[in-house]
Amino acid sequence: MKQVVQIYCKNSNSSKEFPVGSTLLEVYQGFNLSMPYGVVSAKVNNKVEGLKYRIYNNKDVEFLDITCDSGMRTYVRSLCFVLCKAVEDLYPGGDFVLEHPISNGFYCRLLIDREVGLDDALRLKKRMQEIIAQDIPFKRHQEHTSDVVKLFMEKGREDKVKLLETSGKIYSYYYTLEDCVDYYYGSLVPSTGFLKNFDLVKYYDGLLLRIPKKSNPEELEEVVKQKKMFDVLKEFRHLNQIVGLGTVGEFNVACKNKWASGMIQVSEALQEKKISNIADEIYKRYHSENPVRLVLIAGPSSSGKTTFSKRLSVQIIANGLMPFPVSLDNYFVDREHTPRDEKGDYDFESLYALDLDYFNQQLNDLLAGEEVVLPRFNFTTGKREAGDKFKLGPNTILLLEGIHALNPDLTPHIPDACKFKIFVSAMTTILLDDHNYIPTTDNRLLRRIIRDYKYRSYSAEETISRWPSVRAGEDKWIYPYQENADAMFNSALLFELAVIKDVAEPILRRVPEDNPVYSEAFRLLKFLDYITSVPSREIPPTSLLREFLGGSSFKY
Repeated sequence: MKQVVQIYCKNSNSSKEFPVGSTLLEVYQGFNLSMPYGVVSAKVNNKVEGLKYRIYNNKDVEFLDITCDSGMRTYVRSLCFVLCKAVEDLYPGGDFVLEHPISNGFYCRLLIDREVGLDDALRLKKRMQEIIAQDIPFKRHQEHTSDVVKLFMEKGREDKVKLLETSGKIYSYYYTLEDCVDYYYGSLVPSTGFLKNFDLVKYYDGLLLRIPKKSNPEELEEVVKQKKMFDVLKEFRHLNQIVGLGTVGEFNVACKNKWASGMIQVSEALQEKKISNIADEIYKRYHSENPVRLVLIAGPSSSGKTTFSKRLSVQIIANGLMPFPVSLDNYFVDREHTPRDEKGDYDFESLYALDLDYFNQQLNDLLAGEEVVLPRFNFTTGKREAGDKFKLGPNTILLLEGIHALNPDLTPHIPDACKFKIFVSAMTTILLDDHNYIPTTDNRLLRRIIRDYKYRSYSAEETISRWPSVRAGEDKWIYPYQENADAMFNSALLFELAVIKDVAEPILRRVPEDNPVYSEAFRLLKFLDYITSVPSREIPPTSLLREFLGGSSFKY
């Protein structure tokens, strides 16, 4: 009798029997599913797997397309492998580095010993289209790690050699695309023909790999100008390379050589220097013809805005000015007047959850030298109450931190010359290896998981399940205004994922397998497994990371 397995498919809410060893693609076809944008991967018992994954036991399966984060990651990895092959085909001895997401795409640095021109982007795009049209299969191979390391050593890929050598794994895998060999963290699509939509364009000194919109994959994401963000990311990538810590493999080797203390000291010193430079610029602008009287600080969730604001205040005081914090939370409208989202719930992330008229009236009165009664919002009653009286003194500067701080509609009546705008975010610039970037959103999500667990009694599954709505609010209310900033501050620390690891892993392991967010918890655990852990005891109490780990010398 032919052995079979029972597969429950969440997409069709039905079960079917399949021969033992069937691939996920065969299961997809066996259920006669037809996803409008095509299938790219699947969750098997809540773990994401590639469509060539074979099933030997009864499983629950949910097929994914590129309208979800997991599916999009599979699509982007596969596109990167096609780009890798195109570079090898057209530029023997050349290579590329997938540096970071930017402008709704991915910035790639092309290593061809000369400046990158428009013709390079066009040639590579054409070759990628040819590879996709050939529908070449991606093949996954698993061998002893020592053999995989030897293979990449022969290929001259030191970034992958160091990553795999420090992984501690007996077996490792790699992928081939005809004669092109590479390593990717996570699954790929079965063959190049699954990749329907992309573009490759010249972008500053490199290339921008453009990807489909998640909301409508038939269209590409619009290229948004992000020159200031690009300059910050480029500066930190350059610094990483100078100290020889551009990838996780290099980081792990440095830890093995007992340089963790040095990394902490250098990273903390660099952040303090950046904060001091921003404070110096504020001081200059305060004493200019149009004095700055209001410092506005914005950034996404878990970017470390609070500790940044406190450390900036210290540096401002050291320059002879007196910062006074103003909390936007105290300007919420009474709860019954709060706007609602599409689900009918209160939308506290909306700009219009604030009493903008009252806020601007008080700001104008303060800047005019008048005394005002500052409000205090009572979150229990949902009502605004009277707080303390305040009047701007000599050399006093207002410091306002909030997600809407860079939105021009927040302070439309205050001249731009009177405002100094700062964007803060954790811009992770260390790579897993040259073809596998680390999403900055993962960095922030891990920070938030730890903070929510330690200080708000939220489980990892609660934090992860809320994350998509948090991200949606950031996309709507924060990122469109980030280029308005006079200064950008990168709150990510070179060593921080290694410190976060030991704290985050036990929290993530509490997520049960039958929970819908288990796949995300498992992905984060798998990613952290690549990184050598560093104990937190040497992190100073003023470190921005202490906002999430605890032990900060600042009061929150």
